Amino acid sequence: MDPTPGPLERDIEALYERISELGPSDKEALARVEEAIGLLDSGEARVAEIGPDDEVVVHEWLKKAILLVFALRELQTIEVGPFEYADRLPLKRDFAASGVRVVPGGSARWGSYLAPGVVLMPSYVNIGAYVGERSMVDTWETVGSCAQIGARVHLSGGVGIGGVLEPPNAVPVVIGDDAMIGSRSMVTQGARVGEGSVLSEGTILNPGIPVIDAETGEELSRGVVPPWCVAVPANRKRRYPGGEFFLPCVLVIRRLTTGERHDKSQLNEILRQHGVSA
Repeated sequence: MDPTPGPLERDIEALYERISELGPSDKEALARVEEAIGLLDSGEARVAEIGPDDEVVVHEWLKKAILLVFALRELQTIEVGPFEYADRLPLKRDFAASGVRVVPGGSARWGSYLAPGVVLMPSYVNIGAYVGERSMVDTWETVGSCAQIGARVHLSGGVGIGGVLEPPNAVPVVIGDDAMIGSRSMVTQGARVGEGSVLSEGTILNPGIPVIDAETGEELSRGVVPPWCVAVPANRKRRYPGGEFFLPCVLVIRRLTTGERHDKSQLNEILRQHGVSA
């Protein structure tokens, strides 16, 4: 995205400076904010992206637009068949025209983006989230506000992708292209999973969780799984005045060849050797 602030960005920044003064009666402000949310909804803009130095770049003004829309829109009743909701935001619509498949029980809030080929099983995608082309959001998923999911990603059943909305400069969760996140895993608080990597079932990843190379014992990072790795949940012993305790970590057990496809039977065999599964 162009680093030079445009008129819309400048207007959002100015409105955010007086967010405490604004309300549903400020129709001109609402129209400007909804213009920004519309860019997120269509995928023309996104809250965060990977910069040229491989760092996550956060576009704070778009986060501020999300915070503003909650201040400016009134609570409304939304009826979907026999279901009733009370919210400030409508749900996304026109999935078929967008090339997106959504089964009953799946929903996405307006202001999230679902690329062509995305499949939503009974799941939920929050405002500001971005889901790349041909990704699978499986049953009982939550893709939190502003989370960035790459292309051809498989989020397995029950995965929780955390939302990070405030403060506006906070880095959201980023899942790289071709990654696979195992069932009941939780990736939160701005953690990052690299391109092509696999997290086995039940992996917890956040910026406080050490990621360790199983071959060397080296701590690679905290909260970041490198690209093209197979990683599993583990524990490591720590001594405290009150005794010895086991604290969670993530163990990288295999390095994949860059671009290597995920053969499910091969992955399961790798993981079975370590007593876990995908």
